[in-house]
Amino acid sequence: MKIGIDLGTANILVYVQGKGIVIQEPSVVAVDDQNRIVAVGEDAREMIGRTPGNISAIRPMKDGVIADYVITEALLSHFISKVKRGSIGFRRPDVMISVPAGVTSVEKRAVRDAALKAGAGAAYLIEEPLAAAIGANVPIAGPSGNMVIDIGGGTSEIAVIALGGIVVSTSLRVGGNKFDEAIATYIRKKYNLMVGERTAEEVKIAIGTALPLERELSMDVRGRDLIAGLPRTIPITSSEVMEAIEAPLQQLVSAVRNVLEQTPPELSSDIIDKGMVMSGGGALLRNIDKLLTQVTGVPCHVAENPLNCVAMGTGLALEHFDFFKKSLVQQI
Repeated sequence: MKIGIDLGTANILVYVQGKGIVIQEPSVVAVDDQNRIVAVGEDAREMIGRTPGNISAIRPMKDGVIADYVITEALLSHFISKVKRGSIGFRRPDVMISVPAGVTSVEKRAVRDAALKAGAGAAYLIEEPLAAAIGANVPIAGPSGNMVIDIGGGTSEIAVIALGGIVVSTSLRVGGNKFDEAIATYIRKKYNLMVGERTAEEVKIAIGTALPLERELSMDVRGRDLIAGLPRTIPITSSEVMEAIEAPLQQLVSAVRNVLEQTPPELSSDIIDKGMVMSGGGALLRNIDKLLTQVTGVPCHVAENPLNCVAMGTGLALEHFDFFKKSLVQQI
């Protein structure tokens, strides 16, 4: 049995050979004061910002790497056993897990060890931009250059890929979560209104944009008034959200520029021909592809199902293991 796992800061996606993506849940775990696990995934996400004193909802992954080893192991164990329940036989599955391109060997070992302890027979690692490219059907094996921008919850991975390997890459600790934080900070400063991370994320999804929209969108936001201490509702528009997320977007733009500057000229000409491919949940932000096209002059398009690209790529890399073997993170 072969399983591909996109172990993200915000979401965990699990791909099973022959079935496609079978699990897509938030990477959140709720634990009580005895460190016992109360809920995992969607059930735990519902608890964020709402838990009683003895329960805390935590995200064990921070910036694409393991922040809490024990909880991550429990999370992986939960999802691997959930997948195994539906299959016959008790062989330990082979697991392929995506890791950010810039992680250290210690962080890689932590991910592999967590997977093996969670019930995997063999654990392999693949760098996120490669997995995203494979999942987005980008032909990475040829000599022609391809550029992938994967915007996840905790990190954004920007890479130029040729001959099955990464030529130039950067890993940026800016992703969907940074956008949420920027929105919450903006609302707090401008309206003296405190909103939770779930509300900020809802605002980003409902009306967030990287460039001005032809038709302004707006929505009501509820939170706690910082002066009176009472609940209050305010209207907020898409242009305000655009203003709020300007700083993290600028960081992303300068990272993309930086990678383009370091790209060998032969590959640069390929990228101008083909354009850049965007994947990850952050690619769903309205007009983010147009913004990158504007500032770089290189056409940019969003992959089909950008949320699923990395998970699909991990699964496909494991299915065609011999073909992708040389592209994988080396065993430590």
